[in-house]
Amino acid sequence: MASSKAKYLGADQCVLASVQETIGIVSDETIKAVHGLSGGGGLMATGTCGALTGGLMALSAKYGRDRDQLDKGRRINNFRKGKALVERFRETFGGITCEDLQQQFTGRTWDMWQPDEYKGFSEARGSKCAEATALVTKWVVEELG
Repeated sequence: MASSKAKYLGADQCVLASVQETIGIVSDETIKAVHGLSGGGGLMATGTCGALTGGLMALSAKYGRDRDQLDKGRRINNFRKGKALVERFRETFGGITCEDLQQQFTGRTWDMWQPDEYKGFSEARGSKCAEATALVTKWVVEELG
């Protein structure tokens, strides 16, 4: 995944596309649907890192509750797997939000709605986001495999 950094943007979509290519279970519609969650949600950075979001969605594609089961309970196994991924991510990266990772990777946070800030973040982070994306993808593929 890290080698794809120059070609692809959006950690959440990259995780899901890689899972789809590796083991299936993720639809093109799911990859499209996650796009708006990139950059901590709407590029606002305050929400969950896209790599983690993509990982959670991939787990849910296999372990989540089907639409015809919405009234049948929580499917707690999916939450257990998601919790484990969130905890592993937090331990590895020191937080779970896009802002947390921006701070870890660059020493500050960035306003991705300002073109100069977005460019600055893209340069300052180097391959760090791609590396986080690759690591989450690896963890998820191992879990789903």
